Amino acid sequence: MTEISLNILDIAENSTRAGASLVQIFVETDTAADRLTVTIADNGCGMTAEQIAQVTDPFFTSRDTRKVGLGVPFFQYAAESTGGSFHIESEVNVGTTVTAVFVPSHIDCMPLGDINSTIHTLIVCHPGTDFYYRYRYDDRTFMLDTREFRQILGDVPLDAPEISDYIRDYLAENQKETDGGAVY
Repeated sequence: MTEISLNILDIAENSTRAGASLVQIFVETDTAADRLTVTIADNGCGMTAEQIAQVTDPFFTSRDTRKVGLGVPFFQYAAESTGGSFHIESEVNVGTTVTAVFVPSHIDCMPLGDINSTIHTLIVCHPGTDFYYRYRYDDRTFMLDTREFRQILGDVPLDAPEISDYIRDYLAENQKETDGGAVY
């Protein structure tokens, strides 16, 4: 994959396939420490210890529609090739948490990419799933919680065109306010 946000999309899609009703995505940049930490946590079906041991093997997948699963191994490689780290915790019937730490200054660190489009796509394409997104850049943070949107909107679906447009704009405006337009 060419950008970290596409890895996030892939892992979050795994969460929705695992039956998660809530997917939490945290993107946190600490410029002083030269760290970009991405965490995706869900309350899906979780994985057994055997599945966790195999999930980083590109020739393992729990899906029966294909014989390989490259999303997790690519995400792990992307993080570790920068001198960062990768960790998965999971418990059956509780959920899964994936954490990848990148060193942004490393020559092999791919850009974050269009994280706003990734979050927007997840929300609009999975209107029955709730997403909690937190974006932190040094000491500034913004959050988007679809549960709060649902409370305000009532029966108006998140994939309605005017709501979709609002979410897209909300993400872009708040990211720029948070990171000042930093490109990484």
